[in-house]
Amino acid sequence: MSKVLFSFGHGYSARALAARLLPQGWRIYGTTRDAGKARALRAEGVIPLLWGTDDLTPALHEATHLLSSVAPTEDGDPVLARHRAEIATLAPRLTWAGYLSTTGVYGDHQGGWVDEDTPLTPSTKRGRLRVAAETEWQAIRGLPLHIFRLAGIYGPGRGPFEKVRQGTARRIIKPGQVFSRIHVDDIAQVLEASIMAPRPGTAYNLCDDDPAPPQDVIAHAAELLGVAVPDAIPFDEAEMSPMARSFYAESKRVSNRRIKDDLGVRLIHPDYRSGLRALLVQEG
Repeated sequence: MSKVLFSFGHGYSARALAARLLPQGWRIYGTTRDAGKARALRAEGVIPLLWGTDDLTPALHEATHLLSSVAPTEDGDPVLARHRAEIATLAPRLTWAGYLSTTGVYGDHQGGWVDEDTPLTPSTKRGRLRVAAETEWQAIRGLPLHIFRLAGIYGPGRGPFEKVRQGTARRIIKPGQVFSRIHVDDIAQVLEASIMAPRPGTAYNLCDDDPAPPQDVIAHAAELLGVAVPDAIPFDEAEMSPMARSFYAESKRVSNRRIKDDLGVRLIHPDYRSGLRALLVQEG
């Protein structure tokens, strides 16, 4: 039986997953709003569909697997706003469905540990919208849904090296602040592992083994490049956009035990040091 993935909002993480599945003979449909990105997806072997322009129904009805990476808005989940009834009709025929959420749903724990059983108490607007979106997806009866709560994503094109090279990287110090993060290659391998061993109704945290202060990551990137470590800036004195400042409103350490115990995942990049070294090698 052919395996067909329909990917809503086929972006950074979904493209990494596609790179693993396409060599195995999968057919993958991916939506995008941008015609230029559509051409790039086609070059990668994905069949692109323009959101809001193309008729998605024929491809949706081919799908055996469904993935959504689309962020919610104040009006709810954009995918479900347009395709809830269709997805509900298809649900019993699907083998697997995945929704990419965020660890922001857990809120602030002042550096304490959280896992998938921790109550969802978001303290930011982004986090509250994600909780609402998770609930919307969970409400579709019969959908073999898996929720993936992603920590801060980095990888090719999304590392700290460019800012360090340009001298624009900042080491903002907020005592006690820690973030969890995840390399895009590990996101892809967890999604693939879940596809191969579905457990509908399960939520998974996607993060590495080493929650760390953000200033440590910048310092290590500078050391790898052999340049001066940027000066430290106290959080209270730093000029930041409201979006950037909101990331510092929450501090927590996220457990990844479930992806290891349930899916047998062995992280490719278990900490930011491994991930940054790999990025530097990739950059040449």
